[in-house]
Amino acid sequence: MALTPQDIGRLAQLARLELTPEEGERMLTTLNDFFAIVERMRAVDTSGVEPLAHPLAAVQEVTLRLQEDVASEPDRRDAYQANAPAVERGLFLVPRVIE
Repeated sequence: MALTPQDIGRLAQLARLELTPEEGERMLTTLNDFFAIVERMRAVDTSGVEPLAHPLAAVQEVTLRLQEDVASEPDRRDAYQANAPAVERGLFLVPRVIE
């Protein structure tokens, strides 16, 4: 998937960037080079390759130090919401800011 100069112009407009023609050309080359790398990576057959939990797992045994998933603080939601102007089903209600 190669980008065109028109694509770069549209992306610059959406990002509110003002690019000179030289910057646009450099951006076009950089992005197309990036997409070429992605296409080369996609071409590699990875079927049968198990995902790694850690990059070093490919060359050595890695033991992950994981914490036990337990709640360490008491549930104080009701106390925190006691001073709120409006609460519904455990959620703070706020005025609508976007129409």
